[in-house]
Amino acid sequence: MTEIIDLLVALSQEVRDLRTRIELLNAIKVEYLKNAWVDNQDVMQMLHISPRTLQTFRTNGTIPYSKISGKFYYKVSDIEELLQANYYNPNFKCDGRK
Repeated sequence: MTEIIDLLVALSQEVRDLRTRIELLNAIKVEYLKNAWVDNQDVMQMLHISPRTLQTFRTNGTIPYSKISGKFYYKVSDIEELLQANYYNPNFKCDGRK
């Protein structure tokens, strides 16, 4: 009986170790994606916008971009900042209280 308990304790510790590793890998992946570059198609899919709307965003400076050989690229972190800057929650007042 003691052997089974010892095996369960060891298994439980291994599961905790795996969970910690998975969480670390997820954090690294998120950080990597923030620094990644995406093209027009990816941005249009992320924001559910048309090519013309994306062109307007570039023209009026709403979203920063890089252009190489006629192809546009955008940082994921810039898209995230754009979304955060325009975040609106009607349940909260300007001072953050409900």
